[in-house]
Amino acid sequence: MIPSATYRVQFHAGFTFSNAAALAPYWARLGVSHVYASPIATARAGSAHGYDVVDPLKINPALGGEQGFRDMVEALRAQGLGVVLDIVPNHLAVGGGDNAWWLDVLENGRASPFARMFDIDWAPADPDLAGKLLAPFLGAPYAEALAAGAIQLDIEPDRLSVLAHGAHRFPLRRCDYAEVLAAADASRIEDVDPFRLAAAYDPATENGLARLHDLLERQHYRLAWWRTAGDAINWRRFFDITELAGLRIEDPVVFEAVHALPLRLYREGLIDGLRVDHVDGLADPPAYCRRLREALITADPARKAWLVVEKILGADERLAADWGVDGTTGYEVMNDLSALQHDPKGAGPLASLWRQISGRPADFEAEELDARREILSGGFAGQLDAAAMAFHRLARWNVATRDLPLPALRRALASLVEASRNYRTYAADTRQPPLKALASAKAAQPASSLALDQIAAWLRGEGEVPADLRTDAVRRLEQLSAPVAAKAVEDTAFYRYGRLLSRNDVGFDPARLSMSPALFLRQATQRGAAFPSSMLATATHDHKRGEDVRARLAVLSEIAALWAQRARAWLSLTPLEGVDPGDAHMLHQMIVGAWPLDLEPADAKAMAAFAERLGGWQRKALREAKLRTSWTVQDETYEAASESYLRRLLVDGDGAFRQDAHLFVTQISPAGVANSLVQTGLKLTLAGVPDFYQGTEFWDFSLVDPDNRRPVDYDQRHAMLDHEGDGDWRAGATKQALIRDLLKARRDHPDLFAAAISPLEIKRPVSDNAVVFERTAGERRLLVVAAIGCADACIARNAPVVDETWWRDAALPDGRQISRLTNGSPFWWAIE
Repeated sequence: MIPSATYRVQFHAGFTFSNAAALAPYWARLGVSHVYASPIATARAGSAHGYDVVDPLKINPALGGEQGFRDMVEALRAQGLGVVLDIVPNHLAVGGGDNAWWLDVLENGRASPFARMFDIDWAPADPDLAGKLLAPFLGAPYAEALAAGAIQLDIEPDRLSVLAHGAHRFPLRRCDYAEVLAAADASRIEDVDPFRLAAAYDPATENGLARLHDLLERQHYRLAWWRTAGDAINWRRFFDITELAGLRIEDPVVFEAVHALPLRLYREGLIDGLRVDHVDGLADPPAYCRRLREALITADPARKAWLVVEKILGADERLAADWGVDGTTGYEVMNDLSALQHDPKGAGPLASLWRQISGRPADFEAEELDARREILSGGFAGQLDAAAMAFHRLARWNVATRDLPLPALRRALASLVEASRNYRTYAADTRQPPLKALASAKAAQPASSLALDQIAAWLRGEGEVPADLRTDAVRRLEQLSAPVAAKAVEDTAFYRYGRLLSRNDVGFDPARLSMSPALFLRQATQRGAAFPSSMLATATHDHKRGEDVRARLAVLSEIAALWAQRARAWLSLTPLEGVDPGDAHMLHQMIVGAWPLDLEPADAKAMAAFAERLGGWQRKALREAKLRTSWTVQDETYEAASESYLRRLLVDGDGAFRQDAHLFVTQISPAGVANSLVQTGLKLTLAGVPDFYQGTEFWDFSLVDPDNRRPVDYDQRHAMLDHEGDGDWRAGATKQALIRDLLKARRDHPDLFAAAISPLEIKRPVSDNAVVFERTAGERRLLVVAAIGCADACIARNAPVVDETWWRDAALPDGRQISRLTNGSPFWWAIE
């Protein structure tokens, strides 16, 4: 049941199973084989994405429930379409009052049958938390919240609980009911007078405050200010999000419970495969993937499920072949396609421009290291302490290592995590420590060399220590390294480093601006041989900017001198009025990259709408960067100044910037479209399963979420599906036609698109500016020619056209002139 192509759909209350069912004919005509569904288990009310699951056992009623899902599958099957399901094994949403498992743990502590579900340390270093769970959900320090009446007792039909700040519910221990009922002069819950209860525990009175505090101190949780979480929390979160609690999916009982729904749907033939969210966050990803593969085989031995994992691969990292998966969700493909379209000659000038404008580092490595240090010491100090204690237990077990003190191990672990460039080591599976990271950590902190050497030995499995202690220590390191990488790189450094924003996206390596066609084809060939059914992606629900935004911004690397001139002029064209020049420069890039092809500067309403979208991106970007403002400590004055600057650029003011920006965008847009067509065409002709994020069959000038999750105009896309794509290149139908035609070719010639990629040599001088390859099956072959770095030709022609002047005398090995074959198209393909 391997898909030939997938179409990613974001389900929520505004787009349900019935909406998807109605679109089955369109998706079938477009040519995809499977709908790739966002998580469908019951999520928190109002969820726009489905990753905040509160009940993994049931299909979300807000999406249509079980019957709605079955009806959708039936409609899709009628059009020959299958379903691939996104699952979330790493965490559940907590807080609030809608997760029954979590509420039971709060009520019963370690005695709860659900306590094993969550990754809770019931014996942390803090003795006051022994047997307790820290609950950092208060909006103010505990004493202030208590005195202000923000913590109150609440009466439910069958339960007494604490209500904090109107949203978070914390059940009381049953053994405390008698006291509470007596204080309210009642014998049963249903007889409690709310006013009498409130008076008995009124924090405005000395006795009421003491009584309420004493009651809270006896619970299985300790209420705390939300800002204490990073330092004191004793349970694993998803990244640093306290409302998402980590699951112990390595426990067979937890695995069976969390996967009961998707395995049942697979067994019943309703789905054909799974996409695993954030596999790096799990305790043992390789073992998990193998277990999941076995579970799928057991559920239906007659079929082979398609199984891919969301895995961000480092620059020198490859997915292991023994996990039992079909590949990744394609971030590495996005990265390679993007790097391919950037001119290496732009790296130096663009870095110098960024340093001169912003005063920040010219290289990404320095920015990443600073971000890792900040994130580790700020948001994950408590988790680092827990990892250090786990390694200290190993040290104390053996007389040869007992002189390694806890502070030394903590410093060594911190330096190792800071020096890492991959999400995790996977040493538990490979017994290979991260040599480069270890060397970098030693160089940065020579005094920690002894401790780092011992940590490396433990990672290799050396030393006679209990297996459970070693497993726990390594797991804690791995589950610390992954979220630190995500928060420091994706959610911090990417928003601080502005050399060229097209190279700052999920799974990308911003340190590397470009990639040669030869290296691109070599890596694509190796990836296709190792994982021929891996996903090929160019856009996701998590991308920082749309695929066609990146394609247009890549043009700037080819015209670095012209861009530098324009960028400097813009900084003086409109007064900054307190806005950091680096922030302004990044905003200018986003305006250039995301400017819609049909947006005219004189259209005040459209310009205001564009400014509003960019304002959402800007606010998020500034807070993620954590330099002048942040999510935790917001500088409203600076945010307001930045918003005002944006409005002066696009809405208010004399209009000089928007007129000049429009002229510049108009000038480079043909080259951006050429890049977009090449990016799309290569995704459809490489080895793997191409995926299309919802709506991206038209030009995708979206920004970071939630902008990239806006409603899709499917009526327009359906109406344009028969368009041949030979009209105005500004119309989205041009891209859609290429997708439709290649998807049809993939359906008609599956053996050809399953064949290996064979790079073809062409004559210089354009050999470094073209990707040319073939795939053969029998006597047929797929021939692909893509122009790389053709901005000058497209700008000169004011169209995404690459003519004979650009190709010069370039020819295929058989002697055919490329310019005559392609007829001006930057991406050309044929089945011969």
